[in-house]
Amino acid sequence: MNTNSGDIRRVELTRWEAVENDQVVGCGEVSQRPDGRLFVSIDAWHDDVFDQIAATMLAALRRPLHTVVDEADGGLLSCWGRAGFVTRRREWEYLVPSDPTTTGLGAVTPPPDITVVPAGRAEEEPLRAVDRFIRDEIESTIGWQEMPAEILRGPGGDTVVDPKLYVAAAQADRYVGLLRVVQVTRLPRIGLIAVRADARRRGIGRAMLSRALGALHDRGIPTATTEVNESNAAALALFDSVGARRVGGSLELVLR
Repeated sequence: MNTNSGDIRRVELTRWEAVENDQVVGCGEVSQRPDGRLFVSIDAWHDDVFDQIAATMLAALRRPLHTVVDEADGGLLSCWGRAGFVTRRREWEYLVPSDPTTTGLGAVTPPPDITVVPAGRAEEEPLRAVDRFIRDEIESTIGWQEMPAEILRGPGGDTVVDPKLYVAAAQADRYVGLLRVVQVTRLPRIGLIAVRADARRRGIGRAMLSRALGALHDRGIPTATTEVNESNAAALALFDSVGARRVGGSLELVLR
Protein backbone atom coordinates (compact mmCIF):
# COMPACT_ATOMS: atom_id res chain seq x y z
CA MET A 1 0.00 0.00 0.00
CA ASN A 2 1.28 3.41 -0.97
CA THR A 3 -1.81 5.29 0.07
CA ASN A 4 -1.04 8.71 1.55
CA SER A 5 -3.13 11.40 3.14
CA GLY A 6 -3.67 13.00 -0.28
CA ASP A 7 -5.81 10.00 -1.26
CA ILE A 8 -8.41 10.66 1.47
CA ARG A 9 -11.36 12.47 -0.08
CA ARG A 10 -14.42 13.94 1.58
CA VAL A 11 -17.05 12.85 -0.92
CA GLU A 12 -20.09 13.98 1.08
CA LEU A 13 -20.68 16.08 4.18
CA THR A 14 -20.76 12.92 6.30
CA ARG A 15 -18.54 10.55 4.28
CA TRP A 16 -14.83 10.19 3.47
CA GLU A 17 -13.18 7.70 1.10
CA ALA A 18 -9.63 6.42 0.69
CA VAL A 19 -8.81 5.83 -2.99
CA GLU A 20 -5.87 4.02 -4.56
CA ASN A 21 -5.57 3.51 -8.32
CA ASP A 22 -9.19 4.65 -8.72
CA GLN A 23 -10.36 1.97 -6.28
CA VAL A 24 -12.02 2.72 -2.93
CA VAL A 25 -9.97 0.95 -0.25
CA GLY A 26 -11.64 2.42 2.80
CA CYS A 27 -14.40 4.76 3.94
CA GLY A 28 -15.44 6.68 7.03
CA GLU A 29 -18.79 8.12 8.05
CA VAL A 30 -20.18 10.36 10.78
CA SER A 31 -23.78 10.53 12.01
CA GLN A 32 -25.54 12.55 14.67
CA ARG A 33 -27.73 10.75 17.18
CA PRO A 34 -31.01 12.27 18.48
CA ASP A 35 -29.22 13.33 21.68
CA GLY A 36 -26.72 15.37 19.65
CA ARG A 37 -23.70 13.07 19.95
CA LEU A 38 -21.55 12.46 16.89
CA PHE A 39 -20.75 8.81 16.10
CA VAL A 40 -18.04 7.83 13.63
CA SER A 41 -17.34 4.57 11.81
CA ILE A 42 -14.50 3.47 9.54
CA ASP A 43 -14.22 0.46 7.26
CA ALA A 44 -10.77 -0.02 5.71
CA TRP A 45 -8.82 -2.78 4.02
CA HIS A 46 -5.65 -2.15 6.04
CA ASP A 47 -4.74 -0.57 9.35
CA ASP A 48 -2.67 2.18 7.72
CA VAL A 49 -5.66 3.20 5.62
CA PHE A 50 -7.82 3.21 8.78
CA ASP A 51 -5.29 5.49 10.49
CA GLN A 52 -5.21 7.92 7.57
CA ILE A 53 -8.99 8.12 7.31
CA ALA A 54 -9.25 8.59 11.07
CA ALA A 55 -6.67 11.39 11.08
CA THR A 56 -8.48 13.23 8.29
CA MET A 57 -11.92 12.85 9.86
CA LEU A 58 -10.83 13.80 13.36
CA ALA A 59 -9.19 16.97 12.06
CA ALA A 60 -12.49 18.03 10.49
CA LEU A 61 -15.01 17.11 13.21
CA ARG A 62 -15.90 18.67 16.53
CA ARG A 63 -15.41 16.70 19.72
CA PRO A 64 -16.38 14.69 21.63
CA LEU A 65 -16.66 11.89 19.07
CA HIS A 66 -18.06 8.43 19.77
CA THR A 67 -17.97 5.01 18.18
CA VAL A 68 -19.34 1.56 19.04
CA VAL A 69 -17.21 -1.58 18.70
CA ASP A 70 -17.88 -5.26 19.39
CA GLU A 71 -15.83 -5.99 22.50
CA ALA A 72 -14.54 -9.19 20.85
CA ASP A 73 -13.06 -7.27 17.89
CA GLY A 74 -9.56 -6.69 19.23
CA GLY A 75 -8.22 -5.45 15.91
CA LEU A 76 -10.79 -2.69 15.56
CA LEU A 77 -10.40 -1.72 19.21
CA SER A 78 -6.66 -1.32 18.60
CA CYS A 79 -7.31 0.90 15.58
CA TRP A 80 -9.57 3.23 17.53
CA GLY A 81 -7.14 3.18 20.45
CA ARG A 82 -4.36 4.45 18.17
CA ALA A 83 -6.67 7.32 17.21
CA GLY A 84 -7.01 8.26 20.88
CA PHE A 85 -10.41 6.76 21.69
CA VAL A 86 -11.00 5.29 25.17
CA THR A 87 -13.81 3.17 26.63
CA ARG A 88 -16.75 5.15 28.01
CA ARG A 89 -19.23 2.36 28.73
CA ARG A 90 -20.23 -1.23 27.91
CA GLU A 91 -23.56 -2.61 26.71
CA TRP A 92 -24.37 -6.30 27.10
CA GLU A 93 -26.21 -8.00 24.26
CA TYR A 94 -28.97 -10.46 25.20
CA LEU A 95 -31.07 -13.01 23.40
CA VAL A 96 -34.55 -12.84 24.91
CA PRO A 97 -36.97 -15.80 24.59
CA SER A 98 -40.56 -15.01 23.64
CA ASP A 99 -42.25 -18.20 24.93
CA PRO A 100 -44.22 -17.27 28.08
CA THR A 101 -43.56 -20.72 29.55
CA THR A 102 -39.86 -19.82 29.45
CA THR A 103 -40.06 -16.17 30.44
CA GLY A 104 -42.62 -16.69 33.17
CA LEU A 105 -44.51 -13.66 31.85
CA GLY A 106 -47.66 -15.49 30.82
CA ALA A 107 -49.47 -14.68 34.06
CA VAL A 108 -48.19 -11.11 34.34
CA THR A 109 -50.87 -8.44 34.48
CA PRO A 110 -50.43 -4.66 34.73
CA PRO A 111 -51.49 -2.71 37.83
CA PRO A 112 -55.29 -2.13 38.03
CA ASP A 113 -55.06 1.48 36.82
CA ILE A 114 -52.79 0.65 33.86
CA THR A 115 -53.76 -0.61 30.42
CA VAL A 116 -51.06 -2.02 28.15
CA VAL A 117 -51.69 -0.84 24.59
CA PRO A 118 -50.35 -3.34 22.02
CA ALA A 119 -48.06 -2.33 19.17
CA GLY A 120 -49.93 -0.69 16.34
CA ARG A 121 -52.69 0.73 18.54
CA ALA A 122 -50.91 3.46 20.47
CA GLU A 123 -52.18 7.01 19.92
CA GLU A 124 -49.51 9.26 18.45
CA GLU A 125 -49.88 12.37 20.61
CA PRO A 126 -49.84 10.61 24.02
CA LEU A 127 -46.97 8.44 22.75
CA ARG A 128 -44.90 11.43 21.67
CA ALA A 129 -45.74 13.20 24.93
CA VAL A 130 -44.48 10.38 27.15
CA ASP A 131 -41.39 9.94 24.95
CA ARG A 132 -40.53 13.64 25.40
CA PHE A 133 -41.34 13.56 29.11
CA ILE A 134 -39.15 10.52 29.83
CA ARG A 135 -36.30 11.89 27.71
CA ASP A 136 -36.43 15.16 29.67
CA GLU A 137 -36.46 13.22 32.96
CA ILE A 138 -33.44 11.15 31.98
CA GLU A 139 -31.58 14.14 30.55
CA SER A 140 -32.02 16.03 33.83
CA THR A 141 -30.59 13.12 35.85
CA ILE A 142 -28.12 10.62 34.41
CA GLY A 143 -28.28 12.02 30.87
CA TRP A 144 -29.75 10.31 27.80
CA GLN A 145 -26.24 9.29 26.73
CA GLU A 146 -26.43 6.58 29.40
CA MET A 147 -29.37 4.93 27.67
CA PRO A 148 -28.91 2.38 24.86
CA ALA A 149 -27.47 3.99 21.75
CA GLU A 150 -30.33 5.55 19.80
CA ILE A 151 -30.33 5.33 16.03
CA LEU A 152 -33.87 6.26 15.10
CA ARG A 153 -34.63 9.84 14.12
CA GLY A 154 -37.15 11.39 11.80
CA PRO A 155 -37.65 14.86 10.32
CA GLY A 156 -36.92 17.66 12.75
CA GLY A 157 -35.30 15.28 15.23
CA ASP A 158 -38.49 13.31 15.85
CA THR A 159 -37.59 10.33 18.05
CA VAL A 160 -40.89 8.49 17.58
CA VAL A 161 -40.30 7.66 13.94
CA ASP A 162 -42.98 4.98 13.59
CA PRO A 163 -45.68 4.85 16.31
CA LYS A 164 -46.76 1.40 15.10
CA LEU A 165 -43.58 -0.07 16.62
CA TYR A 166 -44.50 0.86 20.19
CA VAL A 167 -46.24 -0.88 23.05
CA ALA A 168 -47.49 1.72 25.55
CA ALA A 169 -48.74 1.80 29.13
CA ALA A 170 -51.83 3.99 29.52
CA GLN A 171 -53.07 5.53 32.77
CA ALA A 172 -56.29 7.55 32.60
CA ASP A 173 -55.69 10.24 29.95
CA ARG A 174 -51.92 9.83 29.61
CA TYR A 175 -49.25 7.30 28.75
CA VAL A 176 -46.69 6.51 31.45
CA GLY A 177 -44.41 4.05 29.63
CA LEU A 178 -43.39 2.82 26.21
CA LEU A 179 -41.50 -0.08 24.64
CA ARG A 180 -40.20 -0.20 21.06
CA VAL A 181 -39.54 -3.33 19.00
CA VAL A 182 -37.85 -2.96 15.61
CA GLN A 183 -36.80 -5.52 13.01
CA VAL A 184 -33.29 -4.34 12.15
CA THR A 185 -31.81 -7.75 11.28
CA ARG A 186 -33.24 -11.23 11.13
CA LEU A 187 -34.26 -10.92 14.81
CA PRO A 188 -36.53 -8.28 16.34
CA ARG A 189 -34.73 -5.86 18.65
CA ILE A 190 -36.15 -4.41 21.85
CA GLY A 191 -34.65 -0.98 21.34
CA LEU A 192 -36.26 0.94 24.18
CA ILE A 193 -38.21 0.24 27.34
CA ALA A 194 -38.89 3.17 29.66
CA VAL A 195 -41.37 4.26 32.33
CA ARG A 196 -41.98 7.67 33.90
CA ALA A 197 -40.21 8.07 37.24
CA ASP A 198 -43.49 8.57 39.12
CA ALA A 199 -44.82 5.25 37.79
CA ARG A 200 -41.81 3.01 38.30
CA ARG A 201 -41.49 -0.02 40.61
CA ARG A 202 -45.06 -1.10 39.89
CA GLY A 203 -44.36 -3.80 37.31
CA ILE A 204 -45.32 -1.65 34.32
CA GLY A 205 -42.12 -2.38 32.42
CA ARG A 206 -42.59 -6.11 32.99
CA ALA A 207 -46.20 -5.89 31.79
CA MET A 208 -45.18 -4.10 28.56
CA LEU A 209 -42.40 -6.65 28.01
CA SER A 210 -44.90 -9.46 28.52
CA ARG A 211 -47.19 -8.00 25.83
CA ALA A 212 -44.33 -7.39 23.36
CA LEU A 213 -42.77 -10.83 23.75
CA GLY A 214 -46.16 -12.51 23.70
CA ALA A 215 -46.95 -10.88 20.37
CA LEU A 216 -43.66 -12.16 18.94
CA HIS A 217 -44.41 -15.66 20.23
CA ASP A 218 -47.85 -15.57 18.61
CA ARG A 219 -46.16 -14.76 15.29
CA GLY A 220 -43.85 -17.75 15.63
CA ILE A 221 -40.76 -15.66 16.46
CA PRO A 222 -38.91 -17.44 19.28
CA THR A 223 -36.26 -14.86 20.15
CA ALA A 224 -35.57 -11.13 20.25
CA THR A 225 -32.40 -9.20 21.00
CA THR A 226 -31.68 -6.26 23.27
CA GLU A 227 -28.73 -4.31 24.65
CA VAL A 228 -28.43 -3.17 28.26
CA ASN A 229 -25.93 -0.81 29.83
CA GLU A 230 -23.85 -2.80 32.32
CA SER A 231 -24.56 -0.11 34.96
CA ASN A 232 -28.36 -0.38 34.59
CA ALA A 233 -29.05 -2.79 37.43
CA ALA A 234 -32.85 -2.65 37.08
CA ALA A 235 -32.83 -3.53 33.37
CA LEU A 236 -30.25 -6.27 33.87
CA ALA A 237 -32.39 -7.78 36.63
CA LEU A 238 -35.51 -7.59 34.44
CA PHE A 239 -33.98 -9.43 31.49
CA ASP A 240 -32.15 -11.93 33.68
CA SER A 241 -35.46 -12.74 35.37
CA VAL A 242 -37.15 -13.69 32.07
CA GLY A 243 -34.42 -16.10 31.02
CA ALA A 244 -32.54 -13.78 28.65
CA ARG A 245 -29.08 -15.09 27.73
CA ARG A 246 -26.04 -12.85 27.48
CA VAL A 247 -24.30 -13.49 24.15
CA GLY A 248 -21.85 -10.64 23.79
CA GLY A 249 -21.22 -7.02 24.37
CA SER A 250 -20.19 -3.78 22.75
CA LEU A 251 -18.06 -0.90 23.92
CA GLU A 252 -18.86 2.75 23.35
CA LEU A 253 -15.59 4.59 22.87
CA VAL A 254 -15.08 8.34 23.09
CA LEU A 255 -12.50 10.90 21.99
CA ARG A 256 -12.75 14.14 23.94
